[in-house]
Amino acid sequence: MADLQNMVKCVFGPVPSRRLGRSLGINNIPPKTCSYSCVYCQVGKTTHITVDRQAFYKPEELSKAVRRKVDEATVRHERIDYLTFVPDGEPTLDLNLSEEISSLKQTGLPIAVITNASLLWQDDVKEDLQKADFISLKVDAVSEDLWRKINRPPKNLRLNAVLDGIRKFTETFRGTVVSETMLMGEMDYGDELEKIAVFLSELKKLNKAYIAVPTRPPTENWVKRANEDLMNAAFQAFSKKLGASRVECLMGYEGNAFASTGNVEEDLLSITAVHPMREEAVKKLLETADVDWQVVEMLVGENKLVELEYEGNTYYMRKLPLG
Repeated sequence: MADLQNMVKCVFGPVPSRRLGRSLGINNIPPKTCSYSCVYCQVGKTTHITVDRQAFYKPEELSKAVRRKVDEATVRHERIDYLTFVPDGEPTLDLNLSEEISSLKQTGLPIAVITNASLLWQDDVKEDLQKADFISLKVDAVSEDLWRKINRPPKNLRLNAVLDGIRKFTETFRGTVVSETMLMGEMDYGDELEKIAVFLSELKKLNKAYIAVPTRPPTENWVKRANEDLMNAAFQAFSKKLGASRVECLMGYEGNAFASTGNVEEDLLSITAVHPMREEAVKKLLETADVDWQVVEMLVGENKLVELEYEGNTYYMRKLPLG
């Protein structure tokens, strides 16, 4: 067990998040303990892979460390929108998670947990997470071969159990629940994107499906960043099953993704970083702002905007950041 001084190092931020606004991060798992060993992981290789829950830190010490950071942020007039369990490993491996959430709820701040969802087949995990306000679930694949290739779970973990756990959890969770699917380039997805879309569409009360790309160097150097064509294909597949309003791309841009800047160039780049836009939608935006199409040509020419073809329609997406 760690002392309070060391526990303070387990709390970071607040940091900007498109999903959560200003988030104070809580690292409740020692590095690098996880139930997966994802090839794209951006916080290092899993050194202890397990599905067995255990107590890592004293809940009262973790709570004190978080409260200290909250007090410091308050003094600096920094806004905190969520307290977020987002450790170097899998947060639900923490046997004290329920007690920690209950204690931190007393701050009056909402609680978020970013989980790979691999332990939701365990009833106690489902019960612990019911106390949170916001849950993000990882769904990178729903086919056995891709799941094992991408997430590299332990041999004793079963995909059917994981997917069934996700289904059952979303039936009872009363807060906000979103999914996140990480895409990689040079990966043969076949019809996997459509299969993931079908699975997500069957979940109860899924508020939003996020499609992401690695934004920092991955664990395995052979992993490549998905390109704009793959991101757009996933967006279209998910949108057909969920509706475009429930699908967003996470491309590494936090900034003004939700804000109208009054500058049509910035607005166009902000929107297309989240939603690929059909050509007619772009024209409508420009018409409303009384701006010429030349601005699109300029952004394409500057390699800030990418023109894509999908099922006979032209789409525009913000250029993915260089990794």
